Amino acid sequence: MKVAAAKVLVKLGGALLDTPEMRHSLARQIAEARARGVELVVVHGGGRQMTRYLAERGIESRFVDGLRVTTPQTLDAVLKVFAGSVNHELVASVNRAGAPAVGLTGIDAFLVEAEQMDPALGAVGRVTRSNAALLNLLVANGYIPVVACVAGDRAGNIYNVNADQMAVACAAGFGATQLIFLTDVDGVLDASQQIRRSLTAAQSRQLIADGIATGGMQAKLNAALSALMAGVELVRIAPGAAENALARALAGEEIGTRMVLREEQAA
Repeated sequence: MKVAAAKVLVKLGGALLDTPEMRHSLARQIAEARARGVELVVVHGGGRQMTRYLAERGIESRFVDGLRVTTPQTLDAVLKVFAGSVNHELVASVNRAGAPAVGLTGIDAFLVEAEQMDPALGAVGRVTRSNAALLNLLVANGYIPVVACVAGDRAGNIYNVNADQMAVACAAGFGATQLIFLTDVDGVLDASQQIRRSLTAAQSRQLIADGIATGGMQAKLNAALSALMAGVELVRIAPGAAENALARALAGEEIGTRMVLREEQAA
């Protein structure tokens, strides 16, 4: 199968990692892509697991504009869940599939730095810069970096960062030509609730302006737009639960929604 890009950032939504079966399937696809010569970095979320972890401990999850308010108690859970169980279970699954994976966060080697977004949100971070030296080192030596959505700053503070924004930062720093969001939706819908198979940056902004793309999809489109503006050539939003979704996306198959900066790239 022909691969469409050499350097790829794959972002996995936490909902896709909530069962061993789906996690192993995605890990197998990641390992197979690496075996075909794709240079891969993986970024993952874990919101569903985080909400469940907090609920089990009697801690209410509060959100403002889709961002989880991160108190010191919540930040401790972020480290235990995002950087702990979710990250290590995914790394173990990729290893099981035959590809050596390394679990990381943005804290490691200043991979992704952040600053506090808003005191009212607590330790929620806004990405300020990325340094892909560690990613390049690992990938050049045959490893697959698996990055949890946690960042830090030079003062030693730790931040909970939106996973899509973490993916954009890593993709831009890594020089990825393609960013693939594997999600729990089939793609970007238009006003008729039909999947848009391709979108330019201008068309994506129009969907937001018209109130068609709202909530989580609006956030996803904004992240995709940031990636395109940062030099990523192609962004795809695709259903991660579809059979062989990653291989199909890499092969250029019409799965989910393909996003490019300008019309001439959409052909």
